[in-house]
Amino acid sequence: MSRPRRRGRDVHGVLLLDKPHGLSSNDALQKVKRLFNANRAGHTGALDPLATGMLPVCLGEATKFSRYLLDSDKRYRVIARLGQRTDTSDADGTVVQERPVTFSESDLLQALESFRGETQQVPSMFSALKYQGRPLYEYARQGIEVPREARAITVYELLFIRHEGNELELEVHCSKGTYIRTIIDDLGEKLGCGAHVAFLRRLAVSKYPVERMVTLEHLNTLVAKAQEEGSGIEAVLDPLLMPMDSPAADFPQVNLQPAVAAYFKQGQPVRVAGVPSDGLVRVTEGETGEFIGMGEIDDEGRVAPRRLVVHYPV
Repeated sequence: MSRPRRRGRDVHGVLLLDKPHGLSSNDALQKVKRLFNANRAGHTGALDPLATGMLPVCLGEATKFSRYLLDSDKRYRVIARLGQRTDTSDADGTVVQERPVTFSESDLLQALESFRGETQQVPSMFSALKYQGRPLYEYARQGIEVPREARAITVYELLFIRHEGNELELEVHCSKGTYIRTIIDDLGEKLGCGAHVAFLRRLAVSKYPVERMVTLEHLNTLVAKAQEEGSGIEAVLDPLLMPMDSPAADFPQVNLQPAVAAYFKQGQPVRVAGVPSDGLVRVTEGETGEFIGMGEIDDEGRVAPRRLVVHYPV
């Protein structure tokens, strides 16, 4: 029986999308996938519809390595609306409590300090974390509250930008799994007035260059121009992609000679001199340094395959 014909094209890499306001991360992903006519696509670290900013979209073989971005740090700019608490901790929710804004500057600085460094955070019910196989937000929409365990997070930097009337603007550099909505809701309770997220923009993910972000409008313009000129979209869209192994850029690199790489690509552990003592490594081949997959140093000091790149025929 013949294999079903692939739909779309085999394009591999990571697009740094500047997600617009009001669009879900999945809707943004589907739009990028259609524009690139890609067979496979996935995003890392969903942004709420209210939020804008950097959303790495992985295409093709890059989807295999997107998991490594989930562990990366992120940076956000957030504007909190003071005096109102909502059921979702953001402006898309319903106001459930209103209180006067009466805190002092010293109260604010002391409250902000309590969020810096390593803390424990209880995720919002309106998050994508799962409980018994279902996202928490599905329970929340039905008015059901389920138990959530506090999780360790780290706020590396919490910058005070401005406080004008009922608006408070902050910049947050944080570890994986940090919910900015929850920080703002908790901050509002510490200040005694309540608060919710009115504006949220993700400024950075890992070490990805901010200047490589592109908007959907720009992508649509490039595609329309290519179609008007009768040329392929590959020439205008593919140069926008970051390398497929960029999600794993922070891992040590191990380069294999082609003869050794042949065994690695067949799923066999290989022995190489000068490798790290343990942990995951990014594996490349030959003088060109072509990325061929992720490996892990086993108990015998060998590089064992963990995720391999599949090379489709051109």
